[in-house]
Amino acid sequence: MGEVSIIGVDLAKNVFQVHGAAADGSVLFRKKLSRPQFARFMAEQPPCRVAMEACASAHHWAREMSRHGHEVRLIAPHYVNPPYSSKSGVMAGVPAKAL
Repeated sequence: MGEVSIIGVDLAKNVFQVHGAAADGSVLFRKKLSRPQFARFMAEQPPCRVAMEACASAHHWAREMSRHGHEVRLIAPHYVNPPYSSKSGVMAGVPAKAL
């Protein structure tokens, strides 16, 4: 398992989708986390780049993650594609390149 170079975050009200990728684009993890789990998880990760869609709560989370040494990139909503749909689940079809 390689070292995480980028973490993509899909923010929601209660459950966050988190995807980690190595420098070569290979997927290292995919997780569904609650707010407290997400805060704990990000504090435990080594400093890396974090990408998320810019929204009201994204600015709060960006400040929180910056305190842990992460480099946060907010992406304008019109550049973010909706998740791909597949028979096995909505997030199962998202490729690592989407991060």
